[in-house]
Amino acid sequence: MNTYKLLTPGPLTTTDTVKEEMLVDRCTWDDDYKAVTQKIRRQLLQLGHVSEDDYTAVLMQGSGTFGVESVLSSVVGDEDKVLICSNGAYGVRMTRICDRNRIPYVHYAESYDHIPDPARVARLLAQDPAITHVAMVHSETTSGILNDIQSVGKVVRDAGRTFVVDAMSSFGGVDIPVSDWGIDFLVSSANKCIQGVPGFSFILCRRDKLLSSEGKARSLSLDLLDQWKGMEKDGKWRFTSPTHVVLAFSKALDELEAEGGIPARHRRYAENNRLLIEKMRAMGFAPYIDGSRQGPIITTFFYPAGVPFQFSEFYTYIKERGYVLYPGKLTDADTFRVGNIGEIYPEDIEKLASIIAGFLAAHKEEIA
Repeated sequence: MNTYKLLTPGPLTTTDTVKEEMLVDRCTWDDDYKAVTQKIRRQLLQLGHVSEDDYTAVLMQGSGTFGVESVLSSVVGDEDKVLICSNGAYGVRMTRICDRNRIPYVHYAESYDHIPDPARVARLLAQDPAITHVAMVHSETTSGILNDIQSVGKVVRDAGRTFVVDAMSSFGGVDIPVSDWGIDFLVSSANKCIQGVPGFSFILCRRDKLLSSEGKARSLSLDLLDQWKGMEKDGKWRFTSPTHVVLAFSKALDELEAEGGIPARHRRYAENNRLLIEKMRAMGFAPYIDGSRQGPIITTFFYPAGVPFQFSEFYTYIKERGYVLYPGKLTDADTFRVGNIGEIYPEDIEKLASIIAGFLAAHKEEIA
């Protein structure tokens, strides 16, 4: 069994009590198990500040990308067109999903250190009335930037289009009033800020928009509306569900509430992030994202100047001392990433800083 903590954007370090929930086997047809699914769906709507009259929650087997593909391939019809706004690898992944599913789209790409501009989105929608949907990422973990989905959502709603948000690494750690921000479909994952384990994604859907997608799905297993119909009836998943993961997620939701809900969790993550940047900057690691756009989820740092630096050596040194980092995902700079989410506290950031200081000291001695 490993003895290190994950400083990543998910999978992440979970509590022992969440892991313990997976020691029990459940039958997918059992009424008690189906009740757990229904409990989760209700709690997710509460976290999104939406009512069951207007919105519904659908759980979908697979990683977060499965959830994103489920939405895009189920609600964007052959006669529709989606505007994809990207500033990182996960926004670009939406274009690959559309390519594979033959979904008509137009791509508005920003540089990785800039957010998509709501005014630019408004112009694109005005110029192309064929666009029916807009899709973008909230917390782009390529860099750690937090995009302004509230402003873009207003633009999309004012233009009468449908707004799809990948809130994979932000929902549960950043408060998102889904309806107020004009979001029609929000996708996230069990193993992010709610602090469950990998195995399924979930989608908060505006009911009328979901119902209007009848007949559009391009996939059997990822058919969002069909999945919803079964769950809406009695909580039954269409195909075999990750039972152990579902039980763990239910516990994680309860622990989020016990911590004080999203506001309390956001404060902890934000303090982790603030302290991390302060400590790393003092050691010569500059953050990639300007402070005003830096999200609380994950932080990208440039390699330090003046020190021999191989990420693989750095990674191993830190892992052997109790923490695991993330490699960079940028193409234009040498970077690595540090996650602030999961069962991580300021004392972990302090310990990490001490370990990194030891690594740098040893390498400066080598130079001398």
